[in-house]
Order: sequence, then C-alpha cells, then structure tokens
Amino acid sequence: MVELLSQPWPWWAAGIIIGLTVPTLLLLGNKHFGISSSMRHICAACFPAGIPFFKYDWRKESWNLFFVGGILLGAIIASTLLANPNPVQVAPALAAELQGYGLTDFSNMLPTEIYSWESLFSLRGFILLVVGGFLVGFGTRYAGGCTSGHAIMGLSNLQWPSLVATISFMAGGFLMANLLLPFIMRL
Repeated sequence: MVELLSQPWPWWAAGIIIGLTVPTLLLLGNKHFGISSSMRHICAACFPAGIPFFKYDWRKESWNLFFVGGILLGAIIASTLLANPNPVQVAPALAAELQGYGLTDFSNMLPTEIYSWESLFSLRGFILLVVGGFLVGFGTRYAGGCTSGHAIMGLSNLQWPSLVATISFMAGGFLMANLLLPFIMRL
C-alpha cells in the first residue's frame, strides 16, 4: 500500500477527490470549501483583538481548521514517509525553457534558485516571493476568496461572483506566466 501511495498518481485522481469534496461538504451541513477563509479563522482564534473583521464566532467554522491541519499533516507524512528518492521528472522542453531563466536544479519540488534565503534577498526573489505573496493575499481578500473557494465551490453553486473571480484569476495567471514571469526571471 505504501508503494502505491508513494508513486505519482494520474492527474484525474486529484480531480475526482476534489470534485467529491464539494457535495460531501454540502451534505455535511452546508459547509463551504476554501482555504483563505481558514486564515481568517486562525487569526480570529489566535489574535482576538478589537478588529471588527475578526469579531465573529469562529468556533462555528472550527471544522475548517481541522481541514487545514489535515492538509499540513498530510504534507508532512507525504514528504517524510512517502517521499520518492528519485529526482523530479521535468519534460525536456520545459527543462530547456527553465534553463533559459537560470533554473537548473530539478532535484527538489521547488527550485533552489528561487526558493532560498539567498534568492529572497535578490531583486528577482523579492519580486517573486514578497511582492507576489502580497498580491496573492490582497487579491484573495479583494475577491472575497481564493481559487479553491471560487473555482471549486463557487462555480459548483453557480455563483456569478465566483465566475468573475475565476475568469480574473485565470487571466491574471496567463498574463503572469506568459508576459511578466519571463521578464522577472531574467533579472
């Protein structure tokens, strides 16, 4: 069983699992799926300040905190007990494109040329990690949810704001990946 779990799964397996999450949550009490709301619940639980945004009964959403805890625990188990010792397989065309950006280390899931303390203190690392992180957080708050909340839960409930948000997420991702990222990676 461990050997089966440690092998790469087909792309559609995760889609089925995520797809079944939505009706399961709805059947279990009209719960809404979304990761960004978990951050609000954590802040409301840990920092009970006089901020109106955090003044609500976060205990009614405590199931969401267990969900996020399960994600973290699953990541720890997967990275320690189910880790694949082989290098990450990257398609040759993608590897050539990434080498053009200066990314040559494919031994881990995250390239050390971007995700390291040394790169954080470079202009490229600062833009990608700090500015990018701020923009993701701002966009999530401005859109009233993250990609998982809007694209998975909101679209399945036929919510118009989720359709607008998902189209915006996709357009922003396309612009970033095809226009801005090649420029930033050459810095």
